[in-house]
Amino acid sequence: MSCTLINFKITCGPTSETRGNASVRKQVLEKLDNELAKGDERAALSLVKQSLTQPGALRCFGAARQVPQRLYTLDELKLNGIEAASLLSPVDTTLGSIERNLQIAAVLGGVAAWNAFELNPQQLFYISLGLLFFWTLDLISFGGGIAGLALDTIGHTISQKYHNRVIQHEAGHFLIAYLLGILPKSYTLSSLEALSKEGSLNVQAGTNFVDFEFVEETNAGKMSSTMLNRFSCIALAGVATEYLLYGYAEGGLADINKLDGLLKSLGFTQKKADSQLRWAVLNTILLLRRHEEARAKLADAMSKGMSVGSCINVIEEAVDDEDLAQNQ
Repeated sequence: MSCTLINFKITCGPTSETRGNASVRKQVLEKLDNELAKGDERAALSLVKQSLTQPGALRCFGAARQVPQRLYTLDELKLNGIEAASLLSPVDTTLGSIERNLQIAAVLGGVAAWNAFELNPQQLFYISLGLLFFWTLDLISFGGGIAGLALDTIGHTISQKYHNRVIQHEAGHFLIAYLLGILPKSYTLSSLEALSKEGSLNVQAGTNFVDFEFVEETNAGKMSSTMLNRFSCIALAGVATEYLLYGYAEGGLADINKLDGLLKSLGFTQKKADSQLRWAVLNTILLLRRHEEARAKLADAMSKGMSVGSCINVIEEAVDDEDLAQNQ
C-alpha cells in the first residue's frame, strides 16, 4: 500500500492586487456589514461575489485550492501528521473538570450551611427538593440552557485555556468557510454573548453563515457534492484548529454529530462516510496549515469583537502577507 504526502502550495486566487487598492476592499466590506445588519443575506452574498471581479476588492472568497477528492487511508493521514482519533473524538476535559469542581464545592457548601445554620433534616429536604425542581425546570424548559450558560461563563472567567480555545475554534470555522465560498454572517464567543445577541439560552458560542443555498438544497432532498464538501470541511474546521494548536480537540463534538447526521440522512454507507470524513479532515488541516497566520490574526480580531467585514479584511490582508513572504 502506497501513501502520499500531500505538500503543495494553496493560494487564494491571483496575487497581482496590492495594498494600494485596500480602500476599495474596505468600501465593499462596509457595504457588506450594512447588508448583514439589515438581515439581507442574498444581497450580502451577491455583493461579495460581484466584488471578486473588482480589482483590489476581495480575492480569497471561495478561491482556496483543495486536495483531490478520493479515498484516503488512515496511513496517508498519519503520513501528513494527522491522528484521526485525536481529532474526531473531542472530549471537553476543561469544562468537565470545572463542572466536577463546582459539584464538589456545592456539596461542601451545603454541608457548611447545614452546620452554620443548624438546619434540621426537614429543612434540608425542602432545600434539596427546591434545587432539584429548578434543575428539572431548566432541563425541560430550556434544554439545560441555564446550567450551560453558567458553566460556560465560569469557564471563560477562570480558565484562560478554555477562553482561548473557544476563540481559536470559531476562527477556524470562520476562516475555512470564507476560503471555501460560504459567507460568515455573525459569530459569538460565549453563551452569554449568544444570549445577549440572539436572546436564546440554548445557543452556545458559534459562527453563523449565509447558508440559504445549503438550506434550499437540503429542502429539495438533493445536495451537490460541492455543497457537501464545503459543509464537511466547515464542520470539522473547529476541531481541526484545536488539533493543530494543542495536539487534540476538546470542543466540537456537536459539529461532528451534525456532520454524521447529515451523511446518514443522505444514505451514505459507513465506507462512503469514512471516505468523506478523511478527505475533509486532510483538506481542512492543509488549508489551516497554509493559512496559519491568517487564522491567528483572525482569532485576535474576533476576540476584539470586530465586525464580519473587518474580520474578512483581516483575512485578505493576512493572505497578502503570506504571499509576499513566500515570494521573497
